[in-house]
Amino acid sequence: MYRRTFCAVGLMCVLACSNVWIHTLGAQNRLDSLQYLHEVVVTGKDCTRDVIPVQQLSGEQLQRLGAHSVADALRYFSGVQIKDYGGIGGLKTINIRSMGTNHVGVFYDGIELGNAQNGQIDLGRFSLYNMESVTLYNGQKGSIFQPAKDFGSAGSVYMQSRTPDFTNGERTHLKTTFKTGSFGVVNPSVLWEQKLNEKFSVSFSGEYMYTTGRYKFTYRVKDGYDTTAVRHNGDVSAVRLEAGVYGKVKDGYWKSKLYFYDSERGYPGAVVRNKFMHEDRQWDTNLFAQASFKKDFTSRYSMLANMKYAYDYLHYLADPRKDEALMYTNNHYYQHEVYASVANRLRLASYCDVALSADYQFNALDADLTDFVYPRRHTALVAAAASFHIGSLKMQTSLLGTFVHEQVTEGASAASSKCEWTPTAIFSYTPFGNDDFSLRAFYKRIFRMPTLNDLYYTFVGNVNLKPEYTNQYNLGFTYKKTFSNKWLRYMEFQADAYYNEVEDKIIATPTSNFFR
Repeated sequence: MYRRTFCAVGLMCVLACSNVWIHTLGAQNRLDSLQYLHEVVVTGKDCTRDVIPVQQLSGEQLQRLGAHSVADALRYFSGVQIKDYGGIGGLKTINIRSMGTNHVGVFYDGIELGNAQNGQIDLGRFSLYNMESVTLYNGQKGSIFQPAKDFGSAGSVYMQSRTPDFTNGERTHLKTTFKTGSFGVVNPSVLWEQKLNEKFSVSFSGEYMYTTGRYKFTYRVKDGYDTTAVRHNGDVSAVRLEAGVYGKVKDGYWKSKLYFYDSERGYPGAVVRNKFMHEDRQWDTNLFAQASFKKDFTSRYSMLANMKYAYDYLHYLADPRKDEALMYTNNHYYQHEVYASVANRLRLASYCDVALSADYQFNALDADLTDFVYPRRHTALVAAAASFHIGSLKMQTSLLGTFVHEQVTEGASAASSKCEWTPTAIFSYTPFGNDDFSLRAFYKRIFRMPTLNDLYYTFVGNVNLKPEYTNQYNLGFTYKKTFSNKWLRYMEFQADAYYNEVEDKIIATPTSNFFR
């Protein structure tokens, strides 16, 4: 089965009033033989361009949006669709260029967030309060120095949390906020950053969010009546805690992060056949600890190492004693993930870099379902990449190898092992010898494994499912111009045309069960 998507041309025009200030302080006026000048501070706009389509919101831009979660911020990007599965507390996922949510890699501080059970990351649980930037890439990042998993998605979202930055002798940052609003919203938060010495700093952030989710809406029946009702069972109570330790080494850095999220929410459901209330409930606990180390050992060789452990707990309850339309369901799911990665970059010449990355990931899923097979998935990835910069031409090529092996309880059938090689080629060309106008194109083939739910969900899973294969083609250009006017300093115009093809698309047919 094939699924093809051909886009309309995406347009993005950026106007920026980027000022450049130069301050010279304390210069002596006397024409002495020796003149002393204090420091000169120059600030301006970084106009570096990626060789692949990229969109970013960072710093003050994020704060000015007035959005609460990363899902809200991503709505401002072109070529994306945010799916909201019901109510304020509903699952929120992103779909890039109609490729499907499971083809989008979501990264937090450089390491991918995983969910082997259903392959979807709830972007609604990541707050903008502690977020430094949110970046969206079509295809992959325009850099070959990255873990192998970064090559394994059709599109990527990178969330970068705040890194403590102290200036002018500062040692402590403390920020507290309190937000409230309609539908009983209560949202206090705190951020604390401390500089221990010149090489070490720590940070802590915490946030609580509660809402009743009760809002009025109008319900109309054709050729009948209309009424005003109140939404029920849409409440959300969530706690987010993060702690980080940051260090500097010669020509490099290291950092570690501990993340905790706990929530309880209701499924408000749809209004069907005059049924206004639903009583499904869900509890989530997400915990992960991760660390990164990066160092330039010489002017030619650099290394990046990542490690992570993640635990995810999900509890779903449908109680017919509260809602007669429900079949009793009280399921608990437990996920464990272990991940390690090493990426190496070698500069062969001023115009040529090569990189080699190797990753390993282990996933385990446990549940209290009848006849559950307790799947275990081992995934190894190897990526080789090269980049060339010759005059006005930039090129990147990569080859990703993915090796998957699965195990289940004795007597059950596991999906067959997979060994796949997928290539990517990226080109960028500036025909007029400067950065004012540039052309770009890329081709990327990738595949994704069926999720553990797809393969092993009781009475529904199918171990014979094939992986999904995708082919992406993109052609675009960027034009930018700098002006000397006082109010307008910089303008940028981008346009891209793309064609996507998905082979062996996996489709899940929904039922009356909101959880499934």
